[in-house]
Amino acid sequence: MAPRLFLPMSTPARYLGFGLGLRPDHYEAILATDPPVDWFEILSENYMVGGGKPLHYLDRIRARYPVVMHGVSLSIGSTDPLNKNYLRDLKTLATRVEPEWISDHLCWTGVDRTNLHDLMPLPYTEEAITHVVARVQQVQDYLGRQILLENVSSYVTYTDSQLTEWDFLKEVAQRADCLLLLDINNVYVSSFNHGFDPLVYLHAMPRE
Repeated sequence: MAPRLFLPMSTPARYLGFGLGLRPDHYEAILATDPPVDWFEILSENYMVGGGKPLHYLDRIRARYPVVMHGVSLSIGSTDPLNKNYLRDLKTLATRVEPEWISDHLCWTGVDRTNLHDLMPLPYTEEAITHVVARVQQVQDYLGRQILLENVSSYVTYTDSQLTEWDFLKEVAQRADCLLLLDINNVYVSSFNHGFDPLVYLHAMPRE
């Protein structure tokens, strides 16, 4: 998998500069050369374990660089109850890493406690907003911090949707008092698949 390069907007915490997605192939090179990268993003699930080589390397890299946590299994939009074991392990990792932020995707990833290992879009309805906002607030209360939600690239839509994707995303963030991790590539992919103007999406995002 190719590395991901990030230029985040300024957040209520502080501006971090340029970040890079951390991959196992990078471990030794980072420790040997101290590359001029401002911060690294880790995939949370890869380090939500009790020990082992990934945590060993993460601890050493974290001692040199700021780190952010990005997950793929929170399933914030699912109708299943929030996974308490997952949240416990996520909080344990956050305590260890002290990340600049914790993010996941505005989607659902499973049903009946079965993980589909895919980021499925939500119907853009008032009911879905209410459902997601309540769950985001529970997660933030448990973690003791705001989280960031990332827009996904989507390949299907729902006939019941009442809002545009950008209005849905904006409403969730504002009502839940969470932050956004805006993936520009995902905006473009979805615009191509569904025939909307990606610039309309971008201009609708709350800059704050």
